[in-house]
Amino acid sequence: MPTRVATAVWEGGLQSGTGSFSGQSGKIGGAYSFGTRFGTTPGTNPEELLAAAEAACYSMALSLGLEKNGTPPQRIETKAACTIDKVGDGFKITTMVLTVRAKVANIDAPTFRKIADATKEGCPVSGALKGNVAIDLNASLES
Repeated sequence: MPTRVATAVWEGGLQSGTGSFSGQSGKIGGAYSFGTRFGTTPGTNPEELLAAAEAACYSMALSLGLEKNGTPPQRIETKAACTIDKVGDGFKITTMVLTVRAKVANIDAPTFRKIADATKEGCPVSGALKGNVAIDLNASLES
C-alpha cells in the first residue's frame, strides 16, 4: 500500500511566525499562522486539513459499505468539523463532528444508519483518531 507524504515548514515564534505546507502530489498546499489556527485570520490550519481527510475518507468508506449492502450511493456529502480546545497547559483536538447526507436508492433509514455507524468505526482516518478524539455522527438520507 502507498505511503503519502506532506511537508510543513514553520519560521519564527509561535504567535508571530508563519508556516507553509505542501503535499507530495502538488494538489494541496498553503500557508498557516497562529491567527489562522486560533483566531479569525483567513487561511488554513491543521484542523481544517484533518477535517478534510476525515470527510474524504468517511465518504469513500460509506460508499463501500453501501455497495456491499447492494445499494450503491448516487451521492454522499460529508462535512467534518474539527475542534481544538485548550486542555490544561496546551491544546488538544477534542471533537470531530460528521454531518453526512447521502442519496441512495432502495434503502431504508435504519439500514442506512446502521451502515453509517459501522463506517464511523471502520474508516481508516476515524481509526487513527479513535481513542483520542470524540467522533459524533449525524447521518441522513436525501430524498
